[in-house]
Amino acid sequence: MLDDNLKTQLKAYLERLQRPVELVATLDDSATSNELRELLQDIRAQSDKITVVENNALDVRKPSFLITNPGQDSGVRFAGVPLGHEFTSLVLALLQVGGHPSKEAADLLEQIKALEGDFHFETYYSLSCHNCPDVVQALNLMSVLNPRITHTAIDGGVFQKEIEAREVMGVPTVFLNGERFGQGRMELAEVVAKLDTGAGARDAARLNAKEPFDVLIVGGGPAGAAAAVYAARKGIRTGVAAERFGGQVLDTVGIDNFLSVQHTEGPQFAAAMERHVRDYEVDIMNLQRATALVPASTEGGLIEVQFENGASLKSRTVIVSTGARWRNMNVPGEEEYRTKGVTNCPHCDGPLFKGKHVAVIGGGNSGVEAAIDLAGVVARVTVLEFAPELKADAVLQRKLLSMPNVTVITNAQTTQVVGDGSKVTGLNYTDRATGEAQDIALEGIFVQIGLLPSTDWLKGTVELSRFGEVQIDGHGRTDVPGVFAAGDCTTVPFKQIVIAAGDGAKAALSAFDHLIRTTAPA
Repeated sequence: MLDDNLKTQLKAYLERLQRPVELVATLDDSATSNELRELLQDIRAQSDKITVVENNALDVRKPSFLITNPGQDSGVRFAGVPLGHEFTSLVLALLQVGGHPSKEAADLLEQIKALEGDFHFETYYSLSCHNCPDVVQALNLMSVLNPRITHTAIDGGVFQKEIEAREVMGVPTVFLNGERFGQGRMELAEVVAKLDTGAGARDAARLNAKEPFDVLIVGGGPAGAAAAVYAARKGIRTGVAAERFGGQVLDTVGIDNFLSVQHTEGPQFAAAMERHVRDYEVDIMNLQRATALVPASTEGGLIEVQFENGASLKSRTVIVSTGARWRNMNVPGEEEYRTKGVTNCPHCDGPLFKGKHVAVIGGGNSGVEAAIDLAGVVARVTVLEFAPELKADAVLQRKLLSMPNVTVITNAQTTQVVGDGSKVTGLNYTDRATGEAQDIALEGIFVQIGLLPSTDWLKGTVELSRFGEVQIDGHGRTDVPGVFAAGDCTTVPFKQIVIAAGDGAKAALSAFDHLIRTTAPA
């Protein structure tokens, strides 16, 4: 099951086990059960602290296995064979059940231990989903720390009937005590905050008590991370307030040709950025959504940024690096059926539509790449492009048109998402060449029509372009003194990670120059 290289790496990790771990397998006669049995035996062979037992009489999903300690009947459960992106989740669960300490913040771990109530989580994931491991790992850790919390991570590709019965049309999807809890990427602190009702107020009070910063960076993507490093290197008081540290990078499957890094994946790149920033004295405030910017009332005064939870932070300079988000079609039914057939990520959600007919909206590079990816999984893909011809690179178009289960429709303006109240059943579009209304019966819609800058909170305060981008000059300055901007939320052309990082560094240097010319840093 595991190759020799992976076994060697696993053996090295399992040397960190501090107490015995028992893997309790519940299997049937399926091929998947045989694969799981082989995987568990490979794991057992890498450490004398691990034992494997089978108990096929348990009333649980088959195949599945519990990671626990001998003599206990609770722990972390996986239903399916956790390979692919979830192999890391499996290794972490083994270490945590085996007593290896978590690297999460100590106050967050204590907050989890103190949660009152019985919480039974179930997470549906796909092996190709790069967003799923964060959710699975967060809930696994919670179940290790608090005996009143349980978690089962379920491979939707193995338990397809459950996926259909519970109408799961996007991963990760989390159920709590049988009710839908959340869908999409969630961090540990975000999950805990949803359970701990007083967490928001405490967090706001903590932020309100902070002293003013010299540089406050709003946004934690490549631009924000680079700005933080370059500001902190100047020895000035630096803070980063981010809705989620990593930004769009967290949703990016493959990253190629970032200078000196030929290839990596988004979550790994984001984790490396955060480690780099934390090497400096930077105050990172995660899960903070900005709602307003209040310019300084006097020259050299403090700028205020307000947040959704009621908190506000003040700073001598502010760098806006809030990036962009997926562009919506803005047609009837789109929001109603989001996560019920309308989605954006083919890598995460594609396996849930195995054997079904789906549409991809958009004929640029991202749309055509999505269609090519999906064509290997689903029964049929229909690509709808607004323009008279596809806009993707020629090599991608040739690949797409060579696939027998792909249909391309150009001059197509999507007008409505159609559903039965619980899931997508089709879409309507207008043929722009003839004006005729058309409809297609299908079960999934993947929207790939570009990005919008996340700048709504700045309207009326900072000058924006007609596309909503922050207007900046060659130094990253906006029209508001002391306010700078960088990355995909700005008017800088070519939205690329390497460009965003460079602009973030430039904005930080410009902010420092502004500080030394207007007021002494704190």
